[in-house]
Amino acid sequence: MRYLDLAPVKSVAGTVTLPGSKSISNRTLLLAALAQGDTLVRGLLESDDTDVMLAALMKLGVGIEPQDTGRDVLVHGVNGPFPVKQADLHLGNAGTAFRPLTAALALSGGQYRLSGVARMHERPIGDLVEALNGAGADIRYAVNAGYPPLDILPARGDAEAEVSVRGDVSSQFLTALLMALPLRARERAAPVVIHVTSELISRPYIDITLNLMQRFGVEVMREGWEQFRIPARQFYRSPGTIQVEGDASAASYFLAAGVIGGGPVRVEGVGRGSIQGDVRFAEVLEQLGGKIVYGDNWIEASRGSGKLRALDVDLNHIPDAAMTLAVAALFAEGTTTIRNIASWRVKETDRIKAMTNELRKLGAHAEEGADYIRITPPADARLMPNAAIDTYDDHRMAMCFALAALGGVTVRINDPDCVNKTFPRYFSALASISC
Repeated sequence: MRYLDLAPVKSVAGTVTLPGSKSISNRTLLLAALAQGDTLVRGLLESDDTDVMLAALMKLGVGIEPQDTGRDVLVHGVNGPFPVKQADLHLGNAGTAFRPLTAALALSGGQYRLSGVARMHERPIGDLVEALNGAGADIRYAVNAGYPPLDILPARGDAEAEVSVRGDVSSQFLTALLMALPLRARERAAPVVIHVTSELISRPYIDITLNLMQRFGVEVMREGWEQFRIPARQFYRSPGTIQVEGDASAASYFLAAGVIGGGPVRVEGVGRGSIQGDVRFAEVLEQLGGKIVYGDNWIEASRGSGKLRALDVDLNHIPDAAMTLAVAALFAEGTTTIRNIASWRVKETDRIKAMTNELRKLGAHAEEGADYIRITPPADARLMPNAAIDTYDDHRMAMCFALAALGGVTVRINDPDCVNKTFPRYFSALASISC
């Protein structure tokens, strides 16, 4: 297995230009594909996950032209369901491609097989499939009930106008329904309604979905977080050009580095007007003891005047960025508890278990629960040197634990190439601000 040894880092300062947001990139690509007209997508994330989405869309008959910059693409919208009616798609471990494509293909009137890597076949999708089948789709499990791979057949008979879905496992299920159901609403005289039958987690990601749908001409009427109404006769129309924001989840690592290692560290590509919920991680860093300054398209973090303070926080709304706090907790006085993060269990790996295992290698006392993790730094505040951190083919594990080098120890990151999923140049970006 390949590994990367990170030398001890005394301090950090500098500026990092963020890659495009994965959440925005893959949502935008799908909406542009389904829209009427051509869309120039600027600042697209270059990563494994976006490559998976691009390859799938092209296989489904969507014209996509890379532009000279390499980070911009022109998408020729198909104005409705995908024109290719039979395809076998391998979608890796890209949840932001697998879940929305499942819903869109279920309404495209064709026959499709969707599969992924072994871990994707362990990530539940039953709530989404149940919702779609309950509304007239015909999706079948190819191997194990509730999990990919999936076989999608043309929908059965008349489609229902109301859909129900659980919201307490993954917000991606609701996102998938929201983005796909305008394919049905455009042909109906009455609205299509989605009912969420349990607590909705990761709500800021739904805000991203609704914001982007609006930019493509579809307005969703939301009643609390329990009901979403898509008016009849709406369909996606290209906005012409759309700029992808920098990745706010990726920003969390550099902002945390600024607070732990002194700073100031500035991230460019997100700011006070971001549509991404993970920008709120900056507020968590302020509670930890950091100093945060906002601009229109940047955020800057540095160490505050006192010591870092342990937190007891519910981070259900920002589960990805919450992982960064788990490592930052190694540098705070006291015990940090991160609550309401059950969704970590069904991500790229079981992140609660993985995080607990690797924090212990650094000398921390780490306790895991069904939906929480509790972290106490080593008694003498010194991290164990030369820890070999396993990353579980999970990009966020690698990126989070790189911050442990700020504890004045050498850290080995096993399988560092897993960061290619969302941030191929992560380690060079981190090195650029290290002193």
